[in-house]
Amino acid sequence: MITARAAATFEPVGRSVATARGFVRDTLQGWGLADLIEDAVVLTSELVTNAVVHAGTSAEVRCLRDPQGVRVEVVDRHPERMLPMGEVSRSRPDLTSEGGRGLMLCAALAARWGVDYTTTDKCVWFRLDQQALPVGTRAAGPVLPDEALPVTDPRVRVAVVQVDRTDTVTLWNDDARELFGYAAEQVVGKPLADLAAWPQTPGTGTGIAEALSLSRWEGSYGLRDSEGRTVPVYACHLRVRDARGEPSTVCLIVHDRERAILQSPVRLPGPGAAPDGLERTGDPLEALIGTPPPDDLDGLLQRTVERARDMLDGDAAFLLLATDDETELEVRATTGLPSARQRFARVPVETGSGRYGSARMPSVHDDLALAPGAVPLLSGTGMHAVVTVPLKVEGRLTGSLGVASETPGRYSNEEALRLQFAADRIALAVESARLTELERLRRGSLAFLVEASELLAGTLDRNQTLALMAQMTVPTVATWCAVYTIPEPGSDPVLSYVLHEDEDRIDGIKALLERLDPPDPDISLGVRPWTAPADAAHDTALRASLRHLALGGRPSPGAADTPGRSTAAAVGGETVVLPLIARNRVIGLLALGKPTDERFRQDILELAEDLSRRAALALDNARLYSERTAISQSLQRSLLPPELPDVEGVDVEVIYRAAGEGNEVGGDFYDVFPIREGAYGFAIGDVCGTGPLAAAVTGLARHALRLLAREGLGGPAVLERLNAAILEEGSRARFLTLLYGELWPQPDGGALLKMVCAGHPLPLRLSPDGSVEPAASPQPLLGVIEDLELYEQTALLHPGDVLLCVTDGVTERREGVRMLGDDGLAEVLSTCTGLTAGAVATRVLRAVERFASDAPSDDMAILTLRIPEAEKRR
Repeated sequence: MITARAAATFEPVGRSVATARGFVRDTLQGWGLADLIEDAVVLTSELVTNAVVHAGTSAEVRCLRDPQGVRVEVVDRHPERMLPMGEVSRSRPDLTSEGGRGLMLCAALAARWGVDYTTTDKCVWFRLDQQALPVGTRAAGPVLPDEALPVTDPRVRVAVVQVDRTDTVTLWNDDARELFGYAAEQVVGKPLADLAAWPQTPGTGTGIAEALSLSRWEGSYGLRDSEGRTVPVYACHLRVRDARGEPSTVCLIVHDRERAILQSPVRLPGPGAAPDGLERTGDPLEALIGTPPPDDLDGLLQRTVERARDMLDGDAAFLLLATDDETELEVRATTGLPSARQRFARVPVETGSGRYGSARMPSVHDDLALAPGAVPLLSGTGMHAVVTVPLKVEGRLTGSLGVASETPGRYSNEEALRLQFAADRIALAVESARLTELERLRRGSLAFLVEASELLAGTLDRNQTLALMAQMTVPTVATWCAVYTIPEPGSDPVLSYVLHEDEDRIDGIKALLERLDPPDPDISLGVRPWTAPADAAHDTALRASLRHLALGGRPSPGAADTPGRSTAAAVGGETVVLPLIARNRVIGLLALGKPTDERFRQDILELAEDLSRRAALALDNARLYSERTAISQSLQRSLLPPELPDVEGVDVEVIYRAAGEGNEVGGDFYDVFPIREGAYGFAIGDVCGTGPLAAAVTGLARHALRLLAREGLGGPAVLERLNAAILEEGSRARFLTLLYGELWPQPDGGALLKMVCAGHPLPLRLSPDGSVEPAASPQPLLGVIEDLELYEQTALLHPGDVLLCVTDGVTERREGVRMLGDDGLAEVLSTCTGLTAGAVATRVLRAVERFASDAPSDDMAILTLRIPEAEKRR
């Protein structure tokens, strides 16, 4: 028989869930069913959430009272049939899944429940029965057989201990003396903490001092007796005040094995057993978190805040985890708050000097409007009443759990105690999941840094290093990044590279950053949020400056969105700056950003710091390499001869290849230069070795040849003096093979050659008929002995003839045991009849490269002189 009825309809919006909870709570409170409110609110919250959030329909909540209890119905307009709970039980569902959670709670908490379908709606209902208690009874248990009753000593002793506001013992009764062996005069006037062995049970989150300051506390710990032994006890603490208003705490204490005497009775299970082994519990938080908890930390935390909110019938809840040094708390889960804005925000542990200003103690605020800034996380959210409790593991702060309401004065110490008990039960599970996540993140970070180090070490190109820095940062660490470099010590940072995970936004972000003053490169500032100059915009935050710049000023209310505004939103979140420090100086800055209203996690910032150190060293190495390469190339170019002279009646071509990466000059060299009117000198030589040391001797030889030849000395005299100059170099001296000659173009179109071949591969002459023959004879090389007897040889080139001069990098080209040699070179040259000097040199080079599969390992120089045929000259 229905004795009372109440109903309300809620729109399909998120706020309707909280409103529905309040409706059920107020209805049952008015009917005098206070003992059923907790379960009813939890179940209503789940079912209304399924309707208005997941199904997206309006929901009607009906409360029907009868003499035995209450029936609550939640009706929505989404009549899809679901798998009955019996089938769910037999199929062994995944209890960590979000789907079907409301029905599982119904099975766990309700006396009866069911789902009724019509063609237009679906009704999920549950029934909660009220326990029949004798008049005047606050709590009662069932009748039990004698053997099921708790066991105690024949003489039950209850120690009564009273402590004042300083936690000093003021009362010690006779039962306390019998239990612990101390006479009253031995303990009165001493702190109770001197006797306490706290905590008795691992994972207890509240210390003795905190427990004594709460309005009510109940639990286990230990007290040391007069013989130094720790006696496990169960205690109930009640905070009272005398007629003068002086507070004190009365402690009732028994042996832990006799805890049933003081322990508050738990709610007895209703009719029916939970399906498939799900245990009934007096705490809705335990009903969800303990069956079993999610494997991932985020899932566990999100369930925790939702359960905490429902348990205290709040409008919002939040959970923060402490950093390793316990100085800051990081927002990890919220409900009823703008999570995108608050997630990973950090707040200090200590926010005030009073007890209620610390996250290490339970705290109740009746109205945040009277204490602005007491809970920074809730500023501007419309929340007034809030209760927060610490999560502690072995006395160490690991987090903070809070529930908030829009109604002032909503919470008292009773709610703080309930929430603290829940926090104590889940603290160890949360810490274990946090450590598991931390280990996973550290392993991932280590692998990421190893890969990043390998990539950065694989290049010495500055531009490529900048690109790698940005590509490794986005999107692993940040949504966008900007790299600033400092060209010279003391100079202003220069924007060098910008990257965003959305390539279409890169140009817009770069344009915005170029209009903004760069970050301060002061090394003492370290890693910090980036704030813009005060005159950049009305708000000093960087994101406000970027929005201001993107829009060309403040947007007018209701203005349409623009590409500029879209770009500003992409970079308008939290922005941090990391200095790029290498060799004790700042060489640049790395700016990392998130889109609007997102924040960086602490572990991500630590990863970014490690990456920035490696990137800074790689960037500085690239800078040093570029500088030294530029110096080396400049010096090497000074060793090469200028442009070839225009020799009348003779085609001249040179091909030069230096061995080794980055080398422009090696041990081989060449030169063609005018000596006097109508006479030209030419030379091709090979210094022992390759690289810079050999290049130093080539510079000496080339410049000495020009100076000595222009003094009017003949070929033998020039080489003898060069030989003496090389020997004077002492330990730096290197032997040198050299072909030096003088070229005298003739009026009839030929050319007279005077040559000295000092240990060098012999020059080859190609005749128009294809025959190839040496044009000189071998003589001793230079740089070995002091007294040389050299002589000059003469040759005449006719129209169509080609003179080919090469270094041993050509003739000694090898493929296994095969070598090109003089004969192979002569064979290649014999196929070059009719070709220009340039074509001959190119064909020889191609033949050398194709002779072996690997790259040439020795320097090469090819010099060709060709006398054009008469008709071609005309």
